[in-house]
Amino acid sequence: MASGSPATLRGYPGTKLGCRNQPGDPGWPTTNMWAALNATIGGRLLAVVPSAKACRELDCTEDQWTSGIYRQGIPGSMDVYNWEEDINPPAQLCLHNGTTHCAQGMVPLYAVNATSAQHIQAGVQFALAHNLRTAIKSSGHDYLGRSTAKNSLLLWTAYFKNVTFTDSFVVGGQNLGPAVTVGSGVGLKTLYAAAKAQGRAIVGGTAATVSPAGGYAQGAGHSVFSPNFGLAADNVLQFTIVLANGTIATVNSVSYSDLFYALRGGGAGSWGVITDATFRTYPIFSATLHTVNITTSSPEQTGDLMTVHARHVMDWDQVKAGQFFYVFGSTTSSTLALATYFKDLDGPSSKAQLAAFLADATALGATLTAESTITATPDDIVGLPDDVSGYNTVLGSRLIPNSVYLNAPESIGAAYTTLLKDGCPFILGFLVAGGQVSANADIDSAIHPGWRTAKTHVIVGSERWPDSTSLEEVQAIRQAITTKYVPTLANIAGGASSAGYSNEGDVQEPDFQTTFYGPNYARLEQIKSLYDPTDLFIVRTGVHSEHWDSYGLCRIN
Repeated sequence: MASGSPATLRGYPGTKLGCRNQPGDPGWPTTNMWAALNATIGGRLLAVVPSAKACRELDCTEDQWTSGIYRQGIPGSMDVYNWEEDINPPAQLCLHNGTTHCAQGMVPLYAVNATSAQHIQAGVQFALAHNLRTAIKSSGHDYLGRSTAKNSLLLWTAYFKNVTFTDSFVVGGQNLGPAVTVGSGVGLKTLYAAAKAQGRAIVGGTAATVSPAGGYAQGAGHSVFSPNFGLAADNVLQFTIVLANGTIATVNSVSYSDLFYALRGGGAGSWGVITDATFRTYPIFSATLHTVNITTSSPEQTGDLMTVHARHVMDWDQVKAGQFFYVFGSTTSSTLALATYFKDLDGPSSKAQLAAFLADATALGATLTAESTITATPDDIVGLPDDVSGYNTVLGSRLIPNSVYLNAPESIGAAYTTLLKDGCPFILGFLVAGGQVSANADIDSAIHPGWRTAKTHVIVGSERWPDSTSLEEVQAIRQAITTKYVPTLANIAGGASSAGYSNEGDVQEPDFQTTFYGPNYARLEQIKSLYDPTDLFIVRTGVHSEHWDSYGLCRIN
């Protein structure tokens, strides 16, 4: 392990200079110490194993292995399970349907299976006393591997399941209106059902297991209804959080206001352990989902199609539509799967909104199939019943400025052609900015300013590789994202100063400070130093992670 300045870690018994205690170190807790922690939290300390080993022990079916809802009950599980593996030589792997040998890899050693803030508080205090690496996880729906950490103590919030609605949420004597307080273990599927029963709507994404009070809002949190209501972080009114010194804090605009700034957009997992968050709710409304598939026969034709799409994106500004525009491609044919969400429009009106774009797509020679509409409440048409999980992938992203769509739509099409020719298997577009996201630019939060000037968020992703893929091939897949696909997006999004979404980005971003946090980073560093002076909460691409090795175990500067 690398080591550097040990200043903030001196004084811990048995600690390598500049490093967290690990098994075998003199300062690693004894069996009796772990037993004492277990007694303190009412027997809720768990030994953690990788999900492949857990599923062998539980005799999981293949359907259970690929179910995000099932996997969230396994403390060592990550939805994208390559983040459980340590591929650095010598590799430590535990593969699904692999051999009986199973290494711990990047999976925590123990977990505090918390159901109260006091359980988390005890875990934090234990980690402080023994200089341990920590990890924070709710469901494990995390594309950057931030919810797991090698040789760590996991602070697991999956069972914070409270959901409480109110017609008047008050902060500092001010009535902020209807709201819902939700535990950090509650997924969107559960929250959507609860909101519908109350006649309310919330700002949320599609994934069933995403925890709104987990990493979602800390990263920003986009939704197809963000053009109407803003980002999830724009709609947070309050957090309850366990800080790095063990304090249980209520964080809002008048209490810990600097931390309130950081928690809204300053990155997931860097600030403490959230036990619940309170979000604005809105009156439920009717919404229509319009879907259609468009097939093309070459990368060049796909590029032309995406240029046409870019020219039509402004068509939907007046109705504040949100849209997923997913290209599943190859070096030959591709399919654009389009899903557009309209607030307060019916099916025929929604079709009319898409008519001009679809006519121009057909004029290119593209083929349209499976056009349909469904009208229901937003809670019924946004959320998925489950999340496909238990696979391997990496991704990267950029926010594409509104100015590019206005002034250089052909550059967007050219980028798609380049990506497909270079072998990028999928390019996932999200029309989730503009409208109220832009109008909320005056909110004092850590959301990257790039969100306020963006029109879309675009992801480039790798293929989902099988476990038989060699480590050399895995490294090549990761490098293609970092050195080839993401730079193609960055070239049209502002180059070195372009912005990306920290919850759906590349963990190998060479300048993550600029990409994920922009001009807010210096202020975030000051807040981090104030509330977490020993960097107890370190995550990949999080604030202060540049001072630690890739494991978050030893300081490197």
